[in-house]
Amino acid sequence: MITMDITLVIQIVNMFVLMFLLNAIIYKPVRKILRDRAAKFQGMNDDVAKLQDNASRRQEEVDKKMALASGKAKSALDSARAEAQAAGDEKIAAIKAEADSEKDTQLAEVKAQIVSAGKELQANLDGFATAMAGKILGRSL
Repeated sequence: MITMDITLVIQIVNMFVLMFLLNAIIYKPVRKILRDRAAKFQGMNDDVAKLQDNASRRQEEVDKKMALASGKAKSALDSARAEAQAAGDEKIAAIKAEADSEKDTQLAEVKAQIVSAGKELQANLDGFATAMAGKILGRSL
């Protein structure tokens, strides 16, 4: 059985002293270490969030610059392509004009040769006709 005497009071006092000592020696330093660790962890999380935000802003800037550079390159390419097409068209037109003039010159030469050959044949037609008739008939005319 439990008896109520002075030992009970000593045990209660002993318990309070032990709680005070344990709180001062063990619990407070451990709680302080845990608070410091939580604060350090929160600080690291804040730094990570700032770095991620900074990285995302820089990525957006890079994306904008890349889009701008891509647009400039596309416009420069389109411009160069249009200039090349225009230069090609000019050269083709010049070559076509030269070919047409050469064709006309050669066509005029051929027509002149045809007319000349026609005149020669017409001049020699009587002689050819007489020779042919003589060969066909077998006698001279």
